Amino acid sequence: MAGAAAQALPGAAGPVRAPLFRSLVERMEDGGRWVILDLGPARPENIDLFGRFRCRLEIADLADDLDALVPPEEAGEEWMRERMEDALPPRNPEPVDVVLCWDLLNYLQPAALPALSSRLAARGLPGTLVHALVAYRDPLMPALPGGFCPADGEHLVRRNAAPDERPAPRYSPEELGKAFREFSIERAILLGNGMQEFLFRL
Repeated sequence: MAGAAAQALPGAAGPVRAPLFRSLVERMEDGGRWVILDLGPARPENIDLFGRFRCRLEIADLADDLDALVPPEEAGEEWMRERMEDALPPRNPEPVDVVLCWDLLNYLQPAALPALSSRLAARGLPGTLVHALVAYRDPLMPALPGGFCPADGEHLVRRNAAPDERPAPRYSPEELGKAFREFSIERAILLGNGMQEFLFRL
């Protein structure tokens, strides 16, 4: 069972209820074909969950090389957009319906957020949804993206084996709204683990 396997991992925290993630799963349960862009590592729990639906799952682990997404001082927006385009998989003629950011936004520099928004918008259509978890309550977060995976269609489990911590940027809804300028914030909910769950709509 995917949920039991996730909770047994070293460093895994208990599952947290994620209503906005659940709302995405419910939309898929209604039928139709979905194209999902997962910006985290390939995980069997994700594949098991989304494999129940008629969808194409694209995986691009942006956290695998965060240093490539740190702009030099003289870099402008175009430089950042080019780096972000290179980090994402090649564009497919089929537009993306759902983007899963997990906790990635916490580890991107502020200058990288508009570039990510721009490149995701270029792969979607009006109505494309972006799901993200943002550190909000606690001033510190794991030094590396711990990543999250579904325990089931409603709960997420944090995976993190790194004991070190770093300051959390604690991006506010206003900051994210300005950075993700191609998108609007459809909903934001404070979760039981102190993170804020966001759902953006193109």
